[in-house]
Amino acid sequence: MLNLETAQSPQKLRRVAIEPLTRVEGHGKVTILLDEENRIHQVRLHIVEFRGFEAFIAGRPYWEVPVTVQRLCGICPVSHLIAATKAMDLIAGFGPLTPTAEKLRRLLHYGQMVQSHALHFFHLSSPDLLLGFESEVAKRNIIGVAEAFPDLAVQGVMTRKFGQQVIAHIAGKRIHGTGVIPGGMNKPLSLTDRDSMRAGIDEIVDWSKAAVGLVIQLHETNPDFYKTFGESRANMMGLVDNRGALDFYQGGLRASDADGGPIFDHVDHGTYRNVLQEDIKNWSYMKFPHIKTLGADKGWYRVGPLARVQVCDAMATPLAEAERQTFLSLGGGKPLHGALMYHWARMIEMLHAAELARELLDDPDIVGTDLMADKGPRREEAVGVIEAPRGTLFHHYRADENDLVTYCNLIVSTTNNNQAMNESIRAVASRYLSGRELTEGLLNHIEVAIRAYDPCLSCATHALGQMPLEVDLVDADGALVSRLRKG
Repeated sequence: MLNLETAQSPQKLRRVAIEPLTRVEGHGKVTILLDEENRIHQVRLHIVEFRGFEAFIAGRPYWEVPVTVQRLCGICPVSHLIAATKAMDLIAGFGPLTPTAEKLRRLLHYGQMVQSHALHFFHLSSPDLLLGFESEVAKRNIIGVAEAFPDLAVQGVMTRKFGQQVIAHIAGKRIHGTGVIPGGMNKPLSLTDRDSMRAGIDEIVDWSKAAVGLVIQLHETNPDFYKTFGESRANMMGLVDNRGALDFYQGGLRASDADGGPIFDHVDHGTYRNVLQEDIKNWSYMKFPHIKTLGADKGWYRVGPLARVQVCDAMATPLAEAERQTFLSLGGGKPLHGALMYHWARMIEMLHAAELARELLDDPDIVGTDLMADKGPRREEAVGVIEAPRGTLFHHYRADENDLVTYCNLIVSTTNNNQAMNESIRAVASRYLSGRELTEGLLNHIEVAIRAYDPCLSCATHALGQMPLEVDLVDADGALVSRLRKG
């Protein structure tokens, strides 16, 4: 595949923009530069919204951080809440969590996994997969899916609803809850709420297993297409426990190369900067991380479901592990790199999270009342890491002797996937668009590849002052009065 990041003579080329990207969380666009014969020379995914959380969290008391940073997003706030609180557990000087507190956090996190994966697959991606990439655009949405597949749509809605109910019971409300606090949890789970969730979890497990089966059926309709669409060979990274099993809540960082060979293993997430480096480019507000030892050109990687199910040695629940083995068999011993394979892996993870939730709902500790860890000496710096639905999420903070945050660095899941997403859409552009007359359906192929990563563009933060900022002042007739440029 040609390098389509930067065209040699962009001023001589035509520009096509996909703006805004649809059925993704947040705001972004894709620009395509092509010549008179419609041959493509440049494709870029641009993140055009600037969040700035890394800058304005500085100067705030550290205990405000968890409930503040979760405002990054309305889809995955639980992930930011837990990752930030894990860092603040250390900064505040708390020791190991009590069994009840950790299990409540885990159950909350598994509920988030279920609701987010269900939302993405059924609401955002299934219109393409079930109705066709080039189907009638007016019907290529969740309403069209509900009309054509009413039972499936109901299952999708109800699965997400269950995940939201788990979040509400534990965090206090479905979006931007406050149940997780430095040192533990601020309220126990009532028997009534536990029983309510336990009454519905078996059905959610069954539906999740059926969702895996649905993706397999879709794959079997055109195996080569599903396996190779948006394919880009990439390194992969995720968290594993001390046995090498996937752990959504905590563990060591493991990375493997595109052939599945080891790069690093069980790296303490607090030392992530020893193995990862973040770069910037002047055409996106999202950073470009890479593995230090491999350099920027070869060290970029992917995270999230497609990476996690392949870098781990096992999943700790029987149904999900059986499905994972079926998934891996498709690669014949080598990792799978097609963008659409994300959907298969994502549904395996949804099944895994549902099984884990069922185990916790049967655990007596989940309704315990010992919620706060013992207090010890404070720390000035800490890193909290979690596997968010979209991939590995880093929250890194420093706080001074006055309890005020002096430093914040976030590497969100979508940021970790930045280069991988760009490579996937360039692969799609080269194979399906180049040299052809562009239609809405063909351009939707680009969006399909982006959606496969389930990007959360609102979470794509960037350090203030490291990106060019241009402000134009125009008069009532649209004429340029003045222009101010920084950076």
